Formats: sequence, structure tokens, C-alpha cells
Amino acid sequence: MTAFPTATILGYPRIGPHRELKRAVEAYWAGRADRDELEATAADLRRTTRARLADLGLDRDVSAIPESFSFYDHVLDAALAVGAVPGRFGELEPADIDTLFTLARGSEAQPPLEMTKWFDSNYHYLVPEIDEQTAFRAVPERLAALVAEAGADGYRTRPVLVGPVTLLALSKPTEDAGTDFRPLDRLEHLLPVYAQLLQALAAAGAEWLQLDEPALVSESTGIPAEELAAAAERAYAVLGAVENRPSLFIAATWGTLDTALPALAGAPIEALAIDLIRGSAPVDLPDDVRTALAGKTLVAGVVDGRNIWRSDLAAAVDAIEGVAPLAGALAVSTATSLLHVPHDLDDEPDLPDALRERLAFADQKVREVVVLARAATEGRQAVAGEIADSDRARAQWAEAPGVRVAAVRERIAAVGDAERSRAPYPERIAEQRTLGLPLLPTTTIGSFPQTGDIRKARAGLGRGSITVQEYETAMRDEIARVIELQEELGLDVLVHGEPERNDMVQYFAEALDGFTATTNGWVQSYGSRCTRPAILWGDVSRPAPITVRWSSFAQSRTDRPVKGMLTGPVTILAWSFVRDDQPLGATADQVALALRDEIADLEQAGLRVVQVDEPALRELLPLKRADQAAYLEWAVGAFRLATSGAASATQVHTHLCYSEFGQVIGAIDALDADVTSIEAARSRMQVVDDIAAAHFARGIGPGAWDIHSPRVPGVEELSGLLDTALAAIPAERLWVNPDCGLKTRGYDETVASLRNLVAATREARTRIPVDATVG
Repeated sequence: MTAFPTATILGYPRIGPHRELKRAVEAYWAGRADRDELEATAADLRRTTRARLADLGLDRDVSAIPESFSFYDHVLDAALAVGAVPGRFGELEPADIDTLFTLARGSEAQPPLEMTKWFDSNYHYLVPEIDEQTAFRAVPERLAALVAEAGADGYRTRPVLVGPVTLLALSKPTEDAGTDFRPLDRLEHLLPVYAQLLQALAAAGAEWLQLDEPALVSESTGIPAEELAAAAERAYAVLGAVENRPSLFIAATWGTLDTALPALAGAPIEALAIDLIRGSAPVDLPDDVRTALAGKTLVAGVVDGRNIWRSDLAAAVDAIEGVAPLAGALAVSTATSLLHVPHDLDDEPDLPDALRERLAFADQKVREVVVLARAATEGRQAVAGEIADSDRARAQWAEAPGVRVAAVRERIAAVGDAERSRAPYPERIAEQRTLGLPLLPTTTIGSFPQTGDIRKARAGLGRGSITVQEYETAMRDEIARVIELQEELGLDVLVHGEPERNDMVQYFAEALDGFTATTNGWVQSYGSRCTRPAILWGDVSRPAPITVRWSSFAQSRTDRPVKGMLTGPVTILAWSFVRDDQPLGATADQVALALRDEIADLEQAGLRVVQVDEPALRELLPLKRADQAAYLEWAVGAFRLATSGAASATQVHTHLCYSEFGQVIGAIDALDADVTSIEAARSRMQVVDDIAAAHFARGIGPGAWDIHSPRVPGVEELSGLLDTALAAIPAERLWVNPDCGLKTRGYDETVASLRNLVAATREARTRIPVDATVG
């Protein structure tokens, strides 16, 4: 067995420093590039990545560099590597890149795979569909080709694959599966296929294989921890016994590995990664578990792979020293893949020097891993200079202007229960009936397509090639066009389309004190979709109104109600890189007060409907049940602090996507929004059963059109989804809307889909008793 490297990472950003992969994939989809061109761009990007990681200090000869590349999604890659193509797509070859894109984006005949959040991150994975008939088979070609490609260039790299337990735990049954079937029931059928993958990778030259098993630390899969641990014990007994295989490195991170630790410690695997950032070191271990761990390499995840603050090196060394006695050999790693952070701080020349001193992007985190590995092998004194520099940067930042603002903290201290409460819902809905809405009111979630002209105008303003007046004229023209289009389509509650917004979080971050935006700080959200999270570094306040002039202009163009569109405090935190020097709840309340002021100004400007989006409410839910109540308390409290200043006649909406509604139904109810819209189309309205079971008593809009796919749903398809919703939700409480905003869609598909949505709604209204009333 080849020794495990002393320094490694669990994964690396795959979109490219300047989104090269995004552009190549989208060019292929649009027909501007052929398959060979796409594959060539991807190969160049992989080679650049390997060279960069070697330059940063990862050993090119001992499997320190992970092969974590994906064209779209690593969970989908794993499903295809075991031949799990849902039967509804017909006979597709799993190794074909077009199969991958068909499952991800859908076809004319079939919607794509459902998409949801990867544990408590802002990354979205595609949910494999498995049933009793799924014919698993090994499809190692793509993974093996990566290993061979690296070997040809002189690198001994480590392929990365989602492990069998996590793959099945994150999958869903197909619509044809039996009532009691669960994908995990197929584990014994899947393991021989994983065994074949192991042998194929070894034949391609892989000395180590990383199998990611975060489901073993999570309590969010719906499967009892004891059952997952037992599945892991069976799985790795089988895979560890495979002849002619690579050494097995199991990454069980994303929190504390507790219930499944004995199973993995006793399994015939060679290395085990644990998370010491969001998790803790094992304590009070039985003697047999200690003895088993002593025969393995323990990989200490001590560098945060999900935030951009420099590591506290002294604390990291403490953590390393704390687990060292448990291990036969010790290595240092990131706690998760670096997929969730931008590539390189050196690509941000415009950041203030004081802030830059506190930051570490992916490349800087690789350097931290290398430094900490030296501490693990040579002792703390070997990196005393680096620790001193880390301590100095943290101390200086604590005193920097804007980090603590007395006026903000005084206002927070004055908040009481009254600031988090509105009038009872029956009183509010009685006043809101003056909006004059029909049954099954139709609306959209907020954004309309961001056209080339919109992006060109924004870029021109940034370069100074157009004036502020010219830019604002272009934005008003677009808003007027969007309002006119919605009236023509027959929508009931309109939006201004958000042409002035680059991103639903960054737009607010750029207008609030305490935030800084990056230039190239892109991270992958899903597929080719990238976001540029803002950096929330200090106390937050609103120096001036943000959205009022655009929303009031839109309202002046129509007699129908227009929604003022805001992003909620929890989502602003979830989709930013948030300061690590105070509790998240304290920061959320600061953002909430800024939004509360914005809502008051929108009301003053004549807006009767305000939407405060919280798509990330479920996303931040801790993976351990014991931690969830505290999170939901501050998350709900922040939303209510933002919205409870609104008058009873003001209809407050919120929007949640990928929310797994049933898991947080109590919290969603506690938000006390008048109308809640949620993602539901990809799951075929499965969520409405949870809504009905919870007796949700306010307006609810389960999304009927999946906007993450270019498909245009027909009237019949949409009518079927509305019928499913109406079977569970009273008509007087049901709203009709897409799943999410339309920013990433084109106008042709948007207009066609909305026209069909309105037609399906009008047909559904004809079947509702005439005495039903909205609300």
C-alpha cells in the first residue's frame, strides 16, 4: 500500500478561475461548440488545476491531488458511474456526456431529475431516481480516463466518487417504485458494481480512491443514523475485501462523525477523514474503536472549505494535536471540498488591504493545509512564524473601522418581542381583500430574463462607457416592458422584473454597510450556474433606500398590484461569506433591521405587496437535530423582525426553494407570511401532502413550472399539477406561480410557459365553486 499524503484537500473548484467550464458547457448547449471542443476545454482546465495544486504544495506523486472534476454535478456523475439512468428517459448510454445533460436539463418528453441542496450548503445536486428494477452496472470510463490523463502528464492523482451509502441515501424512489421501497434497500445490489469500479480504477493507475460519505454524519436524510451506520459497516466490509483495488479513503465529513465511527473504524479501509471545523474530535472511544483507528490514517479536516476567512492556525494546530494520539498515521486536509469557495484571492486586486489580510480563497486554503501538515509532522514550532502572523491578522481586524458600530448595536439591544409580531392573520387577510385578487391568483417569483442588453448596460455603467442617466433610462424601459408583458399575459400580481439586479444577494450587499463585493469570487451553485457571494465583514446598516425607486416606478405603470422584492436576512447570510467573529443570529438581526426600514419606505411609496425571499431557510438547517431548534429560533426571529413592521393591509409574501417543506413546516408557519411560494414542480407536487397534513392556514403557492430547465410545460401538464395541488389545498388559499425567479431563462420559453400557466389557471377556475373567496 502506498502511504497516504500528509497534506491534501477533499476537492477543488471545477468551474475554472474565470468560469471557463461554464462558458464551454453553455456554448455546447447552444450549438456554438462541438463535443471535441467541450472536452478539450475541460481537459485544459483539469491540467491547469493539477499544475496549480502542485505549485501550491500538494505532492504530485502520492495521490494528494483529488480528481474532483465534473461537467455538471458529482452526485449525477456517481449515479451514471453505476448505470442508474431512470427508465423514463429510455435507453441512454451512461458514459455519454449527452446523457448527463439530458438527465440534468430534461428533454422534450421528460422533465429533468429533481434538484435539491447538498446538505446545508448552497450547492444543488441532482437527485438520482432508483427503484426495484434499476439495473446497476459499472461504467468506469470517465473516472478511469481522468486517472489515465493525469498519469500521462506525470501526476499520481486520487479519483473522487460519492460513496455507495450516501448515493442511495440521497436518492429518491421512482414514481413506479413500490410503496415501501427505499433506495437504500438496493445496497447489496449496488456493492458488486462499486467493487468493479474499484478494480477498473486500480487498473487505470489509481493507488487511492476517495469515497465521500457525508450522509454518515447527517441526520437530515430521513434514515436513522443507526441504519446508515449498519449500511456503512456492510458496504465497507464488502469493498475492503475486493482484490486488486486502490487503497480506500473514506471522507465522512460535514459534521461530527459519531454513530457511524465504530463501523468505519472497524472496516477494512485505509484512511478516514473527519471534520474538525463543523464537527468535533471523537471522545470517550471504546478500546476496540481506538485500536481499530490506530491501524488507519486519520485525515484531520482543520481548514474550512465553506468560508473565506483565514484559518486560526493556532486553533487548527490544537485540533491536530488533539486527534494525533488516535491515529496510526495523521494527515491534514480541508474539512470539505473547496468547491464552495472562489479560486484565488490574488484575482481580487480591489479588495481593501485590511480585509484582504483576513481572507483565504481556495488557493490560499491549500497553502494553509500545507503549513498545517508541516506542524503535524514537525511540531508546532516549525510553523511558529505562520501562527504569529495569523494571530496578528485576527487581532488587527477586530479593531478595524466598521467591524463594530455602536449605533447598530444600540438599535439591536432595543429590539423586543413587539418588534417581531404582526396583527393576527384573520385581521390581516380581511384588510388585504381590498387588493381585489381572483381565486388562484397568478404571479411570478420576482426576476425576469436578464437579456444581453441588460447585461451590456450594466457592464457599460461599470466601465463608464454610459452615464448613470443612460443606464437608469434603460432599466426603466425594461421595467415598463416587463409590466406591459405581464398585463398582456394576464398575471394578477406583477413584479418589476429586477433588471437592475446582478444577483438577489449581491445587489443588497452592495447597498448595505458592512458588506464588500468581489470581482471574480465565483462559486458553482448548480450545473453551469455560478454565484458571486458577497463578503459580510462588519456591522450591517442601510444608509439609503435600495429598491424603492424601481418598485414605485413599476407600480406607476399599472393598476394591478406590484410586489416590492427583497431578499430575506437568512438568505443574505446563507449566500454570503459571513463574518466568523459573532453568532449568525446576531448578524441576521442586523440585516433584518435594514430590511424593515426598506419595507417601511416601500409602503410609504404605495406598494401594497412585499415579498421577502427566504429560499435558503432550509439550507442552513443544522444537520444534527439537537442543533436545529436554536437555528430556527433565530432564523424565524430575524424574518419576523424584518416584516413585522408592515401594516396589516400590506400583503407579505415569502419564497422558499429546495425547502423540503415537511422538514421545516413549523418554522415556515412561524414566519407568519401572508403568502408562501415554494419549489414543487420537479417533485411533481409531492410537497402538497405535507402542506395538507400540517393544516397550513395561509396563502400557499407550490411552484408549477420548473424554471431550472429550458422545457416549456404544456397546458395539460400544468393543469395536472394544479389539480394535484387543489386536491390537497383549498382553492381560496392556493396561488399559482413558477418554482423560482426567471433570471436564467430566455424570453421565448418564459412567455410560452407563463401563457400556458395562465391558461391552465383560468381553466381550473371554471371548476371551483363560485362562493369561494381568496384568503
